Amino acid sequence: MSTAATGRPGPDQLREWAPDVALGGGVLVLGMIEASRTKPFWEDWWDLALVVLGIAVAVALSRRAPGLALGLVWVVCLLQLLTGTPVLLAQLAIAAVAFGGARWGSTAVVWLSGLSIPLGAVVVVLFAASEVYDVIDDVVDYNSVIDSAYRLGSTWQVAAAVLGMFVLGSPWLAGLALRFVSRAEQSRVSQVAAEEDAARAVRMSEQAREIARLREEQARMARDVHDVVGHSLAVILAQAESAQYIDDADPERLKQTMATIATSARTSLQDVRQVLTTTQAPDAAVRSGGLDSLVDGVRASGHEVVSTVVGQPQPLPPELETVAYRVLQEMLTNAIKHGRRDTPVSVERHWEGELRIEVRNVVQAAVADDVTQPIRPVPAGAARAEEQPVREVPGQGLDGMRRRLAAVGGRLDVRRRDEAGVQTFTATAWVPVRGGA
Repeated sequence: MSTAATGRPGPDQLREWAPDVALGGGVLVLGMIEASRTKPFWEDWWDLALVVLGIAVAVALSRRAPGLALGLVWVVCLLQLLTGTPVLLAQLAIAAVAFGGARWGSTAVVWLSGLSIPLGAVVVVLFAASEVYDVIDDVVDYNSVIDSAYRLGSTWQVAAAVLGMFVLGSPWLAGLALRFVSRAEQSRVSQVAAEEDAARAVRMSEQAREIARLREEQARMARDVHDVVGHSLAVILAQAESAQYIDDADPERLKQTMATIATSARTSLQDVRQVLTTTQAPDAAVRSGGLDSLVDGVRASGHEVVSTVVGQPQPLPPELETVAYRVLQEMLTNAIKHGRRDTPVSVERHWEGELRIEVRNVVQAAVADDVTQPIRPVPAGAARAEEQPVREVPGQGLDGMRRRLAAVGGRLDVRRRDEAGVQTFTATAWVPVRGGA
């Protein structure tokens, strides 16, 4: 059962109070021995016993309740002076109360305990002599009190008061010094803890950035692998399909087609290895082949490609060159996979302020695999062309192109056109042209 439920102090609380109780008990025992020697038991010595008991309790409370201990000392001393009870050596234990008030007391207790030392000395000087007791009986005659103070100015009471201030002031100053040392240590510990928390936060932030960087690298690698493999497989598939229609009487053409398939597969494998082993540098295939190599590869697969270049081509920085290469690669992949083989693929590159890449092809029953909106047949006799943006679903194709372009400040537009029964799919990308190497 818990301490709160039983109302009794627990073992921990008893252990914490044990030193204070032992100190107070020691003062009580020594004081009682001194009181018994000052007055015999058969005389009225209970006033001394009460003084000793009050001082012992104040000493026991000096650490846990320094304010209460200080108040109890003042009550005992005033009653002692008013009743004329002799001063005991056991009262030197009040130094422990002075120490506790400065060391563990609140700010108010610290000030009150410090002011109590000189104030107590003044009270001793004014009321220790027998003449002053007579003044008290006279309803506080202030002139008599002052005269008595002057008469006592050259007596032993002044020396005793000064000695008492030294005896009580020394432990009070020691407690105040320990108080400041403890606060400085707490401040240092708090500062160290704050610095450790800040360092921990920095480490966590660095770990989070590293995780984000790794995830971004994984996403980039996934997009690159998707673009490389998707494009290569689309080209290989188109070449394999065209090989089915080669006349058996033309084995050389069949061998050439198979060699082209093998070359495409080998190139795809090299590109994938390059993607998996390269982290920051642009792809070697991008630097060596350029955009024209993509167009030539699609033509080699048997697709007719109409390529148009408008304006003066400019050298691009490596990161923009990679983006333009991968975006055109994905556009051509979609054109091969979903376009009609009996119609050409149109590729236009405009170098006017910024690089605009446009790939247009005639689609079959549906548009690219990254697009869910099917192509509805256009009624015969429709005179006006209908153009509308394509609705997209999550995928590596269009989403990957859009992410690549957005990373360099570009943009992507994908549209479907229905013109007199002919359904076309147009993808347009804008790549900003900055100063190239």
